[in-house]
Amino acid sequence: MSSQREKRPWLAAFLGTLATGLGHFYLRRWKRGLGWFAAAVATSVLFVPPEAARTLLDGGGDPATLAPVLIVGVASVADAYVLARSRQHRSRVADARRAATGSEYSRDDVDGAAADTATSTGETVTADAEETCPHCGKELDPDLDFCPWCTTRLADGPRRTE
Repeated sequence: MSSQREKRPWLAAFLGTLATGLGHFYLRRWKRGLGWFAAAVATSVLFVPPEAARTLLDGGGDPATLAPVLIVGVASVADAYVLARSRQHRSRVADARRAATGSEYSRDDVDGAAADTATSTGETVTADAEETCPHCGKELDPDLDFCPWCTTRLADGPRRTE
């Protein structure tokens, strides 16, 4: 049984071909996706003459003038694919460990099921001391009263560390 956190590498690569950084957004790697997008824009501004794109759109010009931007785009797609593959591999290793130990559910699965039950009945769930979501296990923002990853409402409200 594979984890719900597993992302499809081919989908991350496909989305990355549609727009630079979009594959990273699919993987919820927001800063990395924005970084790749910014790199593509910066490369375009610094290395591609403004008239090159216009002449290509008009049907003339040399497509090689857009090579720097294409190189950044291809590197972004490759990065998104590799990230998704490594996440998929870690998920499968965790599933294999779980199967090898003979336990059908890990502690995370049990906590997640409890959070699913609590949120489906309208109850709130408190976060643990490690400041991670009890439902999805992702890191929490101390200023929010919900998990930005899975939208589980947290009972404590905003937690400020002062």
